[in-house]
Amino acid sequence: MSPKMVELHDVDVPSFLKLLDSCEGEVYLMTRDGDRLNLKSKLCQLVGLTALIEGGKIAEAFVMCEKEADESKLFRFNLYKAGSAEKE
Repeated sequence: MSPKMVELHDVDVPSFLKLLDSCEGEVYLMTRDGDRLNLKSKLCQLVGLTALIEGGKIAEAFVMCEKEADESKLFRFNLYKAGSAEKE
């Protein structure tokens, strides 16, 4: 796994989308088929996240960030869940 890749589990979708809007660089969703979807694009958010949502939450996903600060945000969000998105 790349050092710039973050594995997300059981993510609250509205909080995750809010956090994505605060990211400075590009953030990519990695699919099991090897596709990379740019999550800064609202269309890609709809297409990519729809397949991963189970019961209103993202079951699991891999995201890759261009900027280390964005990677840290997503890592903290994954670790502490919705609490870190509200602090941003």
